[in-house]
Amino acid sequence: MTTTAEPIHLAVLGAGPGGYPAAFLASELGMKVTLIDTEENPGGVCLYRGCIPSKALLHVARIKQEVHEAAEFGLHFGTPEIDLDALRDWKRRVVAKLTGGLGTISRARKVEYVRGRGRFVDAHTLRVANEGELVEVAFDYAIVATGSSPAIPGPLRVDSPRVWDSTDALELREVPARLLVVGGGYIGLEMGSVYAALGSEVTIVEMTNGLLPGADRDLVDVLRKSVAPRFKEILLGTRVTNLEDTGSEVRAALAGADVDETRAYDAVLVAVGRRPNSAELGLENTKVVVGDRGFITTDVQRRTAEPSIFAIGDVAGEPMLAHKATHEARAAVEAIAGEPSAFDAAAIPAVVFTDPELAWTGLTENAARERAIDVEIVKFPWAASGRAVTLDRTDGLTKLILEPGTERVLGAGIVGVNAGEMIAEATLAVELGARADDLRFTIHAHPTLSETVMEAAETFFGQSPHYLARRRR
Repeated sequence: MTTTAEPIHLAVLGAGPGGYPAAFLASELGMKVTLIDTEENPGGVCLYRGCIPSKALLHVARIKQEVHEAAEFGLHFGTPEIDLDALRDWKRRVVAKLTGGLGTISRARKVEYVRGRGRFVDAHTLRVANEGELVEVAFDYAIVATGSSPAIPGPLRVDSPRVWDSTDALELREVPARLLVVGGGYIGLEMGSVYAALGSEVTIVEMTNGLLPGADRDLVDVLRKSVAPRFKEILLGTRVTNLEDTGSEVRAALAGADVDETRAYDAVLVAVGRRPNSAELGLENTKVVVGDRGFITTDVQRRTAEPSIFAIGDVAGEPMLAHKATHEARAAVEAIAGEPSAFDAAAIPAVVFTDPELAWTGLTENAARERAIDVEIVKFPWAASGRAVTLDRTDGLTKLILEPGTERVLGAGIVGVNAGEMIAEATLAVELGARADDLRFTIHAHPTLSETVMEAAETFFGQSPHYLARRRR
């Protein structure tokens, strides 16, 4: 067993979008840092098997759809041909470029990078298994940023190359003729969209009565209307009770209001959620508290019950979003540095990268109703947007959620092309406590989709030049 020459100040376990920003910031603040991960370079699940490769594939799916839509404008390209090997290579190159860049930055910032699986020996020591060798890392403080993994319910855990989780789906081993997607959340819809574009006949099964549980129904309704024609079927209020690989196909037992039978598919993607990677870290050797759902309990600085150990990202609680982890990293590192710090975001944006995209931030209408918060709702349909019409993308809606009396922006939701880019303005508005007046008096370039945010605010006052509607409580 080898031991580092001297105790480090900070050890970061996990090099994803929480871990590597924490390590880099700590180094900038003068700390000695060891970053521990199983991959060759920083990046974590997000860059290697999540956010980045999935968005690369969704971009390809969108281009293929645009080729089809261009016929409406008199542009004819012929039927696109898919080279699966080239597509896999494109995804690989995207991942390699970003993770390789992070490796270069890590070395430039003089962050020690230890490859392997880390486990706590006690509150100030980690033992890392690295290619048969054990490396012991002593630290003053540690940050746990180990992320999450796909969750598969017991009845659906089938040892079969035809039953996938999201990681399997991203490998693009094949394009099955018939694909069943279990779960109508963001992962299921995104990966279902990719395979539908590549030629699979896709069936979506969701156990609740609506896609994207938790998102406001008016936004989801717009999305569903647009994407439904690309799928063979969307079965709501339906469960998959059993999967069986027959050797040539997978037989799925479906039970719901509209179906109660067994159907055959060439592959099944199980996308029903993710679980925090808090097990097998040796946390029982510390005072760290892990809740019933596997999340590590932290305070507003992301400090655990063990004063020397912090936790950030998916392992520290919902929402399981990369950008949330990155901002938690700053709060934790600043707290370790002795600076006044807390993670107290008023708005954490969420984006579903389907086509159209769906994004929301701050307070949702659903949450306001559940918590009995009085709000005023105003919407601007993209059919009234000049830019949306020029793009032939009027399948959109911009929505503001305002506080009565003060007219303060409490939240927003956008469904439409590039909604993920547009939600940033609304997030800033929530964080700054902006009012509807601030949005309507901010000059937006014309013609742009971002104008719909301004025009939604104008609609609240009944002054939109392009749309007449009443606001509602």
